[in-house]
Amino acid sequence: MGAGAPKIAFRDVRKSYGDTEAVRGVTLDIGQDEFVALVGASGSGKSTLLKTVNRLIEPSAGTVFLDGREAGAFAPYDLRRRIGYVFQSIGLFPHMTVAENIAIGPRLSGERLPDARIAELLDLVDLDPVLANRMPDALSGGQRQRVGVARALAGEAKLLIMDEPFGALDPVTRDALGDRVRDLHDRLDLTTLMVTHDMAEALLLADRVLVMDDGRIVADDTPKALLSGEGGPVAQQLVEVPRHQARRLAGIG
Repeated sequence: MGAGAPKIAFRDVRKSYGDTEAVRGVTLDIGQDEFVALVGASGSGKSTLLKTVNRLIEPSAGTVFLDGREAGAFAPYDLRRRIGYVFQSIGLFPHMTVAENIAIGPRLSGERLPDARIAELLDLVDLDPVLANRMPDALSGGQRQRVGVARALAGEAKLLIMDEPFGALDPVTRDALGDRVRDLHDRLDLTTLMVTHDMAEALLLADRVLVMDDGRIVADDTPKALLSGEGGPVAQQLVEVPRHQARRLAGIG
């Protein structure tokens, strides 16, 4: 792959665990600046596929490319700088302050983040910079996940991958943080790949929705196309959930 290569490219990517195939020959491109949601039922393979991007999971076969280069060819520290990773369990180190948690990625690469940069990152995720010296257990769940997003952005990565990032949050916080992540995606010219089981969230936030079923991509459409009935039966089964909820809410009114 040369100039103009997609930000991420999967080429016949497969992952097996013994006799179980979690990912079955996925080939697709994710372009620069796209916000892509990867949706599917539990066990469909979506988180496994996502983790092949940052090498938390090594494919059994096939290749993942980042900016036209095989992901496996990057040194670990270089991969960390290129990819911001946000995951559901948040994963803040409890013995480190908020500032230390945010700065951990650059620190592992030998760089010290100045206090002004940490304050800037906290502001980006709508947190008061005075929280920099707090410990994670002094924060709410939503605040901790915002710190997780700030940490993912600390190395100035242009690729953000998120694995069920809002799943543990209450609905109000989840909605607000989703809007903030979409805003950051647009303002910082990011490429974002987000795994979610929530089709409504995918339709509201993403430019493009991939539906995964039994290890394969079975739909690849815009939210508008999916809402108009395209994408096939698995995709429409997922779209029907928020539709059904909307009808029930309208009936209450």
